[in-house]
Amino acid sequence: MESILLINDPVLNGSTTIHFELPNEGSKLDFESEKNGLLGYLRSHLHNHDLSIEVIVNESITSNKSFNDQDRYNRLHEINPNIELLRTTFGLDLNA
Repeated sequence: MESILLINDPVLNGSTTIHFELPNEGSKLDFESEKNGLLGYLRSHLHNHDLSIEVIVNESITSNKSFNDQDRYNRLHEINPNIELLRTTFGLDLNA
């Protein structure tokens, strides 16, 4: 379940519907089998019993996994360019 949830970020549509995109039908079937447990947990901890999860299959989803330090740094830099300021301020080196 964890690996399926890490594929893509869920999007809240309105106040009660969570849209979740998955790359194929197999992932959707795996997710659907565990969806009731997840919904029960979310509903009880968020005190919102109207929550629902809508699963959409989008085969064009690509995974953004980082494999080495430089790839991870580049991914973080895409998300927040200020990481370069942090790296230079503290004299951090990726090769160390």
